Amino acid sequence: MLLPLSLLFVGAVLTLNGLWMMNRIADKDAVVINLAAAFITGTVAILSMAKADAPDAVKAATLTLLFSVTYLWVGTNRLTGSDGRGLGWFSLFVAISVLPEAVVALRRADGGMAMWLGLSWACWAALWLLYFLLLALRLPLERTAAAATLASGVLTAWMPALAMLYAAG
Repeated sequence: MLLPLSLLFVGAVLTLNGLWMMNRIADKDAVVINLAAAFITGTVAILSMAKADAPDAVKAATLTLLFSVTYLWVGTNRLTGSDGRGLGWFSLFVAISVLPEAVVALRRADGGMAMWLGLSWACWAALWLLYFLLLALRLPLERTAAAATLASGVLTAWMPALAMLYAAG
């Protein structure tokens, strides 16, 4: 199961991006974790897709790749000095694309882990929507986006990944 691996790096990148957005980490320092997370989650998605034998497995890999492309784009923007508007519009695309996953996961939730996953998808959809508002529409939401990114990193990815990693061992 590769979910804890992906989640740990999603937690790292969201946590560090939140700190970067709060000016606690230099612009160029954010590049490394974004590119590393893009590579790791992208590799996990491709490996998962190669073994996929059901539509749900393909869907999981596809949704993971949305994270990968986001982090690749953030890292690339930091290297090139892009203003992020393209990433903002991509974020709207992703927010709309993952919202049904949140709804389906919450409807089907039959336990704590399933409920956490549905709520996480809802949080991630909201976070991507926030990036759209910040980057594409240029709304002054920097502090809100920074706090939401940091909280999302810790609560939807880092802590759950640690719980999964240590429960397996």
